[in-house]
Amino acid sequence: MYRIIIGLLSVLAPIGAEFSSEDCWTLGFNKANLLCSSCEQLPRFNLEMLKDHCKECCSPDEKGQEEKRYAKAVLEVCTCKFGAYPQIQAFIKSDRPAKFQNLQIKYVRGLDPIIKLYDKDGHLQETVAIEKWNTDSVDEFLQTHLDDGDLDYLKTNQI
Repeated sequence: MYRIIIGLLSVLAPIGAEFSSEDCWTLGFNKANLLCSSCEQLPRFNLEMLKDHCKECCSPDEKGQEEKRYAKAVLEVCTCKFGAYPQIQAFIKSDRPAKFQNLQIKYVRGLDPIIKLYDKDGHLQETVAIEKWNTDSVDEFLQTHLDDGDLDYLKTNQI
C-alpha cells in the first residue's frame, strides 16, 4: 500500500512543487479544507512520508491574525442535497440569513454547500466548503467574515 502511495506521489510532482486541487484530491487531500496544522499530526499515525506532500496541499492556519472581512457572500447549495445537509437547510430556512444584507443564497444543481466570498469590486476572493458545519457555525462565520454592508446615514441616524 505504501509503495503505491509513494509511487503516486513521485509521479504527480516533486517535493516543493505546487499541487493543484485535483492532484491533492488524487492523493486523498481536500485542498479546500486542509489546514497545515493537520499535516503536523501525520507522524502520530506513522504517515510521516505523506507530510511533505500534505504541506503542498494545505492552507496556513490563521491563528492570531486578524480575520479578513468581505463585502459580499454567496451561499451555494443544491436543494436536492438538503437531506444530506440538514443543518445547512435549517440555516437557509431560518430567519438567520435575513441578518446579513450582503448574503445571497444561490441554488446550484448537484453542488455540495459552499460559501463564496467577494471583495467590494465583486471579485471572488475565497471559497469555503461548509458541508460539515452546523447552523451556528455558518452564522458565526458570516458574522466574523462579512462586512456590515454600506452604512447609510439615514438607516443609522448618523450625520
